[in-house]
Amino acid sequence: MQNSIKTYNKISSGLDLKIEPFDSTKRYTKPHKHNKYLEIVYFTQGTGYHHIDFKSYKIEPPVFFLIKKDQVHNWEIDTEPKGYVIIIKELFLEKTLDKFINTQLHKLKNSSKLKIKEVNSSLEYLFKAISLEMKQDIVNQEVVEGGLKSILAKLVGYTNTNFVTDYTSLSSGFLDLLSTQLKNNVAFYATHLHTTSQNLNAMCNKVFGKTASDVIAEHIIKEIKRQLLFTNKSVSDIAYDLEFKDTSHFTKYFKRYVLQTPLQFKKAANT
Repeated sequence: MQNSIKTYNKISSGLDLKIEPFDSTKRYTKPHKHNKYLEIVYFTQGTGYHHIDFKSYKIEPPVFFLIKKDQVHNWEIDTEPKGYVIIIKELFLEKTLDKFINTQLHKLKNSSKLKIKEVNSSLEYLFKAISLEMKQDIVNQEVVEGGLKSILAKLVGYTNTNFVTDYTSLSSGFLDLLSTQLKNNVAFYATHLHTTSQNLNAMCNKVFGKTASDVIAEHIIKEIKRQLLFTNKSVSDIAYDLEFKDTSHFTKYFKRYVLQTPLQFKKAANT
């Protein structure tokens, strides 16, 4: 096991969006993160498992998987897979003039797997059309973004969840910060988001049904678990990296939320 979680980059530096058929040779992969991009995978064929962080999902086509930039995942595919992959870099979301795409992705923030009843022919045509457009010598960006919006709208329709339209920009910015900078400090995030701690708390209560401190803790605990399971770092090294004042405080913090010490959690997960 390595000292840090491997980070993969499946898109060239010159591109900020990629939509193409799923590579059928990528059937077994090691746990890894992505280099600041979101990946959406649509399977129309294939069996096996998709492991995301600490949960295993059965591959049951037709099905969508969404892998956020801070998550650790790997594939364990038993039979030949078919489908499509969408890779969206942060740069694309910053550059796009159509902020509807950002809103749709925000609505999908809590989704990891979306099972649909049957293969949707319109989805097939959308994926094929965008894939072909992106292979043109001169790519029509409006066509690509229009197709991507249509696919995301389909995905949002499969979630069947209510979405709070207030605070969209603030909650999206908060989640983006949490995926790159983890600090057990509400004021730190409020300052970076140009708001107050009180307003950040109000947003978290309305959007997530939790306090800002609890949302932060949820992300910190997830990262601690990733470091414990996917690296060979010691407890003291993880505590230091996450800026806890000492190992004792780190252990108490973890146990408060997990009801186990870090070493007990790691031992249980490996048995």
